[in-house]
Amino acid sequence: MEREKTEAKSMERPKDQYLSIAPDVKLGDGVRLSKFINLYGCEVGDETKIGAFVEIQKNAKVGKRCKVSSHTFICEGVEIEDNVFIGHSVTFINDSYPRATTGEGALQTEADWKVEVTRVKRGASIGSGSTILSQVTIGENALVGAGSVVTKDVPANSVVAGNPARVLRTNTDKKVNR
Repeated sequence: MEREKTEAKSMERPKDQYLSIAPDVKLGDGVRLSKFINLYGCEVGDETKIGAFVEIQKNAKVGKRCKVSSHTFICEGVEIEDNVFIGHSVTFINDSYPRATTGEGALQTEADWKVEVTRVKRGASIGSGSTILSQVTIGENALVGAGSVVTKDVPANSVVAGNPARVLRTNTDKKVNR
């Protein structure tokens, strides 16, 4: 009987005054959570590590064995596959034309706009301080340099950097294109 209680207790969500995890969050096995995080309505895959001061909104998905560094914002509509690295202070955007109010001047509600999807493919890495606009796909094993603003799709196996981010090289082309 005592063993059953211990097993049940280990499967419960972490109870910590510094964690804000809604009951509808799906956490995989072995997920590691830092303090001061806000998770609601999202999915986080097995063995993923979430740093401090991270928010992951509803309908966002983070794959297995990912690392999400501190101060990162992952909004609704973001889909992150397995083995992805997200640096510190990365911001994802899910609306190309954000507005606070409707044409009539009333505060917007969820009914007044449509979530735009952003995808980060398996094995990609996004450097600290980057901003990822909506409706883009960051390809498999791509690398986004720190401080970049990604405004269009990033090809698989490429290195991009800048504002706007541009392809500098690929795994087959080691030269930097300027």
